[in-house]
Amino acid sequence: MELDERKKKILQAVIRNYLETGEPVGSRTISKFTDLNLSSATIRNEMADLEEMGYILQPHTSAGRIPSDKGYRLYVDTMMEEKAREVVEMKEMLVERQDKMEILLKQVAKVLAQNTRYATLVSAPQTKRNKLKFIQLSRVDVHQILAVIVIEGNVIKNNILQVNEEMSDETLLKLNILLNTTLGGLCIDEINLGMITVMKEQAGIHSDIVSEVIDAVAEAIRAEEALEIYTSGTNNIFRYPELADQEKASELINTFEEKQQLGELLQETFNNGNSTGIQVYIGEETPVQSMRDCSVVTATYELGGGMKGTIGIVGPKRMDYDRVVGTLRTIQTQLDELYKDEFHPGEKKT
Repeated sequence: MELDERKKKILQAVIRNYLETGEPVGSRTISKFTDLNLSSATIRNEMADLEEMGYILQPHTSAGRIPSDKGYRLYVDTMMEEKAREVVEMKEMLVERQDKMEILLKQVAKVLAQNTRYATLVSAPQTKRNKLKFIQLSRVDVHQILAVIVIEGNVIKNNILQVNEEMSDETLLKLNILLNTTLGGLCIDEINLGMITVMKEQAGIHSDIVSEVIDAVAEAIRAEEALEIYTSGTNNIFRYPELADQEKASELINTFEEKQQLGELLQETFNNGNSTGIQVYIGEETPVQSMRDCSVVTATYELGGGMKGTIGIVGPKRMDYDRVVGTLRTIQTQLDELYKDEFHPGEKKT
């Protein structure tokens, strides 16, 4: 007998309900649990077929059904295929978008430097508080589990966890449900000690895996908070006599090359942006020591979904502020339009 789509959906409903309740599942429960709009009688017939095929069991007369090992195996294999396909698709999409975004932002930095004749820097977009989307635990071998962690922006991190003994499919499923139900949609600073304690209690003898997964989630989110910065026009510094002093210019160029202090500057702009997204630092106001003889104008751009980045223009204190601010406002708008056209074609603009 062939396992058609309807039987697969009923089997999935039986397994999911049993995993949540631990109680045998009846046809009336399944009729409320699925979107098949089938009568209890039809579901009973389908469940009888599934039992005959060995995918579910009836523990005793008049009871509902529970999954068999064969049923668990089909459920896990199907789920793993779907998740693997989702992960591959997301990775391909992410790589394509990252490549396009890098090219776009490098071009923005270059054009700004050419148009203003100042030094420019642009940070790649990031979310202010990255959130966990989902976790998938799967067995690699007897002593290893693969934890796939997907965070906001469809960023995917893989971690191998060591285990002392082989874990059953049912145990892995329950851990997946526990982790995703508790942690899904949270930022790292929303995962508190009380929450972790409850999760470890529910995980029982597998509490160490919960701890390792939380550590991996924290590491993945923090890694994504590192700024990628693109620069252009550093040689423009030599156009201005007050900045062309060899020692000062060398220090300023090193700042652009090493980028650590640039990251601190842009992070401050990112965290403390005002309503316009434009900030002006003049001379001593600049938090970067090597820029104390300069003015720095920064603008925050937003690409939707909480994704934000920063653009900065560095020049002499006698820079053309009106022109620079106007240029940055134009770039803010153009980046928003370009992002919608390149990365979300067909999206309705508001």
